[in-house]
Amino acid sequence: MTIAAHFVLYVADQDRSSAFWHAALDRAPRLHVPGMSEFDLPGGAVLGLMPAAGIRRLLGSALPDPAVDTAIARAELYLLVADPGAAHARALRAGARELSPLAPRSWGHAAAYALTPDGHVLAFASDAG
Repeated sequence: MTIAAHFVLYVADQDRSSAFWHAALDRAPRLHVPGMSEFDLPGGAVLGLMPAAGIRRLLGSALPDPAVDTAIARAELYLLVADPGAAHARALRAGARELSPLAPRSWGHAAAYALTPDGHVLAFASDAG
């Protein structure tokens, strides 16, 4: 059985979020249609962006409304890249807010953290060694 990982983030404005991720990842979306944008990620995973209103229409009241409390981070995307400093700087230029600069971490990575315009945590990391 082949498994392909797709991570879907609920966003307030699909076009704005797609523009942010395009700049932050330095790659165009592989899909951009009303209701979903997708970006290929390192290692074969896919990042999807779905308007919060769309998931609400799809699942109805079975899911708490993701638009109600947007002040808390609801997900983290942790990407291993060749140059986390450059990737982090690109995300900041695209509109992310720095949470923690690039630094060695106790688990053996050097990682930098930012908050995306939709309130998701974005980390760029590499092996510290």
